[in-house]
Amino acid sequence: MPSIHVKRGVFLPLLEGEEELIRKSVSGVLQEYEAAQENLIPILLQVQEMLGYLPGPAMEQIAAALKIPAVDVYGLATFYNQFRLHPPGKHQLKVCMGTACYMVGGRIALECFERRLGIKEGETTPGREFSLERVACVGCCTMAPVVVVDEQVEGKVTPTRVDGILLSFEKPAAPGAEAAGQKGEDAS
Repeated sequence: MPSIHVKRGVFLPLLEGEEELIRKSVSGVLQEYEAAQENLIPILLQVQEMLGYLPGPAMEQIAAALKIPAVDVYGLATFYNQFRLHPPGKHQLKVCMGTACYMVGGRIALECFERRLGIKEGETTPGREFSLERVACVGCCTMAPVVVVDEQVEGKVTPTRVDGILLSFEKPAAPGAEAAGQKGEDAS
């Protein structure tokens, strides 16, 4: 049975080869620390820095090494908001929820991204193309509502602008592909 990571109560398979990478990364980090519960947070931080998030198998391996229940590791990881339980997407979307952005439609922009991507804030799309986060003020209040797309600030984000942002990531069809498809249909 393949290893899993948690997605709001739903278990998804890891990518091919990821389980081995997780095991090796966690083993390397664990070698740097004494197997004591007080080292749990520094271990989790270092593992997350290496992997980009804290997958379930990593937390289980850490729990076993520290001789503590896996639920305690998971509980600590979910208590502190600096820990990610989902892998970051290739493209990261951060919706500002500072006061100015919230007041002029930040929540609407977030809900549009959630609907369009089929995920909730804090999650990553199944193909790991996009991850969606809610963030505090990004300091661009005059451009509210603001979304940070792969470290680039996008201002005045409306539902139509959400569609435009996501469409900008779609690969254009190869030149002539449409014409070639029509020729094939006409030949039959």
